[in-house]
Amino acid sequence: MIEAAKEDPRRFAELYERNFDRVYAFVARRAGPRGEAEDLTAEVFHHALANLGRFEWRGTPFAAWLLQIARNALADRWQRLARERADLSPETGDPGTHAEADRRAMLAQLVGRLPADQQRVIRERFIAQKSIREIARDLARTEGAVKQLQFRALESLRVHMRDVHE
Repeated sequence: MIEAAKEDPRRFAELYERNFDRVYAFVARRAGPRGEAEDLTAEVFHHALANLGRFEWRGTPFAAWLLQIARNALADRWQRLARERADLSPETGDPGTHAEADRRAMLAQLVGRLPADQQRVIRERFIAQKSIREIARDLARTEGAVKQLQFRALESLRVHMRDVHE
C-alpha cells in the first residue's frame, strides 16, 4: 500500500484513513484545543505525503513514522509558542506570563548548550513526551544509558538555572 502511494499520491487516502484516528489521538492528547489538534494532524499528513518517497521499510510500522512526524510537529509548535511568548512586549499581557516566557527562553538556551546526545534526550523526553524505552530504541542505546543522559542533562540544567538566578 505504501509503495502504491509512492507511485500514485491519490492512493495515500487509504493510508490516511487507516492512520488518522491514531495520529489525531496522539496529537490531541498533547496539543490542547481541538482546533490546534486538527491543524497539527493535517500538518502531519501533509508532511507525510510530501515526504512519502523518503519512507523506507526498516521493520518499523508506517504508523510509527507518522507518530515521529507528529512528535516533531508538536516540538516545533511548542518552540514557536515559546519564542512568540518571549517576543511579547512588556506592555502587553500580565507580568507572570512574561516571567514564564523569559524562564522558558533561558531554559531553551541552556538546553542548547548541552552535549548533543543530552539535548536529544531532553527534547524527546519532555517536548515529544517519549518514554525512556522509546528514546533508547531511537538512539540504539540501553534504557540505563538514556536514564543516565537524562540525569546528567537535568543536573546540568539545575546548576545553570541556579547560577542564573543567583
